Amino acid sequence: MAPTNSIDPSALLAPTQRATLIEVARRSIEHGLEHGRPLVVVPSEYHRDLKAVRASFVTLQKAGQLRGCIGHLEAVQPVVVDVAENAFAAGFRDPRFPPLTAAEWPQIEVHLSLLTAPEPMHFNDEADLIRQIRPGEDGLILQDGPNRGTFLPSVWESLPDPVEFLVHLKHKSGLAANHWSDRVEVYRYRAESFGDTDLT
Repeated sequence: MAPTNSIDPSALLAPTQRATLIEVARRSIEHGLEHGRPLVVVPSEYHRDLKAVRASFVTLQKAGQLRGCIGHLEAVQPVVVDVAENAFAAGFRDPRFPPLTAAEWPQIEVHLSLLTAPEPMHFNDEADLIRQIRPGEDGLILQDGPNRGTFLPSVWESLPDPVEFLVHLKHKSGLAANHWSDRVEVYRYRAESFGDTDLT
């Protein structure tokens, strides 16, 4: 099930601004390969929509498989800066993978997700939560005490069933598949998602 960009169309970036963000992400990774640090961008040099403070995730794929994914759940800086920093981190600082190599770089696809602000969900129990989840649309943040994890809406492509989606999110959060407590907090958000292959 492909995720939908279920965001007010007026809030979506123009194609030229999407292309600019993809270019910034790729340049930051190339800069990392050459210099070992992310590309420094000056927000004032970019379109006003790219200077807006927004949260982003950068996902790298190689042959259709995950090769790195890093981002922020909260908006902390201009999105053009966020993308540059997260692209570098996805390539070189994701603890699940070794740092990206120059030999791999031509095979890498870059995907961006720009997040809306997370909203708390209100539910009586796990079954009630599952009924409220919107497959293909919701990104979820699950938290119970120090345990916390998130799945972007794009994860619905590989986990289309809400029950399985939640089970895997618990696992990512360091919790057992059958874990439940009255301390569980869940937040949902949406994402404007696009990749370099969408721009060709």
